[in-house]
Formats: sequence, structure tokens, C-alpha cells
Amino acid sequence: MTEPLLRVRNLRKAYGALKVTDDVSLDVHEGQIHAMIGPNGAGKTTLVAQLSGQLRPDTGQVLYAGEDITLLDMAGRVRKGLARSFQLTTLLPGFSVLENVAVAVQAREGSSFRFFRPAASEQALNDQAMRCLEDVGLAERADRLAGALSHGEKRQLELAVALATRPRLLLLDEPLAGTGHEEAARLIRLFETLKSRVTMVLIEHDMNAVFALADHVSVLVYGQIIASGLPGCVRADPKVHAAYLGEEEAA
Repeated sequence: MTEPLLRVRNLRKAYGALKVTDDVSLDVHEGQIHAMIGPNGAGKTTLVAQLSGQLRPDTGQVLYAGEDITLLDMAGRVRKGLARSFQLTTLLPGFSVLENVAVAVQAREGSSFRFFRPAASEQALNDQAMRCLEDVGLAERADRLAGALSHGEKRQLELAVALATRPRLLLLDEPLAGTGHEEAARLIRLFETLKSRVTMVLIEHDMNAVFALADHVSVLVYGQIIASGLPGCVRADPKVHAAYLGEEEAA
């Protein structure tokens, strides 16, 4: 088997006596959707923050494409192709949908993009941004203000912004949260389409979506991974059922 694209070894993060990440190790292989599930307070978002470079672990190691990136900041990880989407403050509501994505293209290219001052060199940025919008099904909304989008469309735009950085690995933190049935179904189809191009780590509470999308599932409870493997095996694991899935399926 090929080396994992992302390898996490013995990661720990504590706040005083509270162990939020407790000796976590996992492998994420290229071309897969690796889902992280678990109850509220399990430490999933804290773990993703450490993988993205937003938060530094107390101990442990994060390897990406064979390189130790444990001490690398978020911007450095984005430049290497590891991006995080669906954070709280990613969009510029007063700018158009296209301009939001163009900003991300600009950051990647290091261009002198200037709003409202079109130039031939900047048209290339807009063209790249439009391709990202086409990828997520928002091309027809390009001129609309980002703040006027529906909740599900904002999720699509956040994904387009992330794709504009040309990620090799994308960290998705509850992308379906707050979406309606039709919006969630549209996002699930989108992830299925993108799977051949981008490896994903998916945190999600929608178990139907998780088991429809994931190639590999890890279960985090009280900061520890209690099970990890193929979706069917994880779903049938008595420990997982007792700690999490039984409660979710009863809800």
C-alpha cells in the first residue's frame, strides 16, 4: 500500500487537566474521503484545527506528503496544498461571489488583483475563479453578493474558495450543518464529484451522509480514537454503537 498522504502520530492537546486530543494517531490515504465522527465535545474540531495549522499540538507529529509539518502555520500548509473549508469567517458578504473566489486565487498566485479595475492580467484570475464556481454549481450566481446567498449556497461558495487554493487535501468541518434536505443532497453529490480530484477529511454529524460518502471512518470519543476502519466495520462495532451510533440512530 502507498504511503498515506496525511499521517498523524500520537497527537496530544490539553487545556489544564482536560485532554482534548489524547494520543491520536491516524492515516489518510490519497483519493479517499476519511470521515471523523463522534459526539459533541469529542474534540473533532480541535483535531482539525491542529491538522490545518490553526492550533499547535502539545506533543505528537503531523506528516503531510512525507514532510513533517507539525510546526508549520496555516498559511504555509495552504501553500503546500492542505486547506480547510467551512470555518465561521471565510466569506466577504459585501463582495460578489466571483470576487470572493478571486481573492483566494490572488492569494495563491501572489497577483496584484484590484477590485473594480479590470485589466488583462486580472482577467486570468477571474477566469480561474469562474472555473471554481462552475465546479461547485455557482457560476450563475457569480455577480450576486455573497451575503445574499442561501445558507447552502454559502457552503458551496466556501468550497469554491477552498478549491481556488488548489488543495491536495481538504479538511471539511461539518459542511452540511444548517442545510436543508435539498441543499444537503446537492453538497453530497458535489463531494462525490470532487472525490477523484481532492482527498478529504470530513467531520460530519449526518450519519447518512457519512456512510454514503466515506471510504474510511474514525470515531473520536473524549479525545481518543476508539475505532477506525471501513464504514461497514465501524458501523457494526459494539464499542462505537455504545458510545455514539446508538444514540444517533435513536434520535
